[in-house]
Amino acid sequence: MLAAGLALPLGAVLAACGSDTSERYESGYVSGDGVATEIPPADRGDAVDITGTTYDGEEFSAADVRGEVLVLNVWYASCPPCRKEAPDLQAIHEDYSAQNVVMIGVNVRDDAGPAQAFEKTYGITYPSIPDEGAEIMYALRGQVAPNAVPSTLVIDRDGRVAARISGAIDPSVLRTMIDTVIDE
Repeated sequence: MLAAGLALPLGAVLAACGSDTSERYESGYVSGDGVATEIPPADRGDAVDITGTTYDGEEFSAADVRGEVLVLNVWYASCPPCRKEAPDLQAIHEDYSAQNVVMIGVNVRDDAGPAQAFEKTYGITYPSIPDEGAEIMYALRGQVAPNAVPSTLVIDRDGRVAARISGAIDPSVLRTMIDTVIDE
């Protein structure tokens, strides 16, 4: 009887607390809001400084790819929007690699096994860096919200964030963002 007496007031409080999130809620996961932002060159911050070892054992440093456009995607294997956008990201990687556009993934949760299984399943050929200790996410603070996975950054030739998408990408929007930075 006590539980029934508390359920009604609690339900009323919870119903009054928020808006419908059904479009963003999938299988216990709340995705980013899909907001895309372009940053004019004069308003860009300092160069991002990220480093790590890919799942294949290769060292990666954002400083080593300065002079090229870098696309950085934050993901993890059990993230539904990450699975949805994976084929589009691979297609973008294939289409832009000849134009000196480098793509790197940053996996915020997975050990090598699940991450590499995801990459094999979706045919991902660009490298990813594990970031289970959140060092890369810490370095990207202010650029990527820690709970907005997936998120994608387009980083200009000077290493500065030029554009970001919080949530799953729209391929045409990401392509336009990359084209804008290539043309600068």
